[in-house]
Amino acid sequence: MSGPSEGAIVRRYRPADRAALYAVCLATGADGQDASKAFRDPHLLGHRYVGPYLDLEPRLAFTLEDAHGPCGYVLGTADSERFYRAFLDEWLPPLRDRLPEPGPDPARWSEDDRLLDELRSPTLTLPADLGAHPAHLHVDLLPRAQGLGHGRRMVQTLLTALAERACVGVHLGVSPRNQRAIGFYRRLGFEAVPAANPDAGTLLMARAIP
Repeated sequence: MSGPSEGAIVRRYRPADRAALYAVCLATGADGQDASKAFRDPHLLGHRYVGPYLDLEPRLAFTLEDAHGPCGYVLGTADSERFYRAFLDEWLPPLRDRLPEPGPDPARWSEDDRLLDELRSPTLTLPADLGAHPAHLHVDLLPRAQGLGHGRRMVQTLLTALAERACVGVHLGVSPRNQRAIGFYRRLGFEAVPAANPDAGTLLMARAIP
């Protein structure tokens, strides 16, 4: 008997998908594992890694949907430098006004506190050769949609959209602890590249867009 995600489709993001895509982000936010027990506020991870793309680059946001609803996404931008300017100058300020401050003692910070601090001073890890890989992407799938080829389909969907914009290369960041994801990206032609601002918590990988 086939599973519910075997017939999943990749389609353009719709505003009604927003809450579901935030939920996917949380369910995969601990190096690919469920992060829901780590956060009091279930929206914080989505604010950092999903919401900006849905609002600033909706034409490069794609949803994976199966019989039970959205179960994955691929998000990206063709111009990381422009995107991050809009993220810092336009998208984040009104969000910061609505969020609490992190606790006063960093030594006692919860995961919420750490992410609240990140939303005030985001870590933006970029490749040393940004001109060769100006685009970037994020892709996440719920466990029920993994291992069925959907991740490859979604990345290829975004690569095709970037190629239509004459983009020459794309990069992404992945946790060095997430060996499954690293292997997945390597099979798609991504290789580790030097970072302009190295961050021990992020491995940068990149590939050309033919």
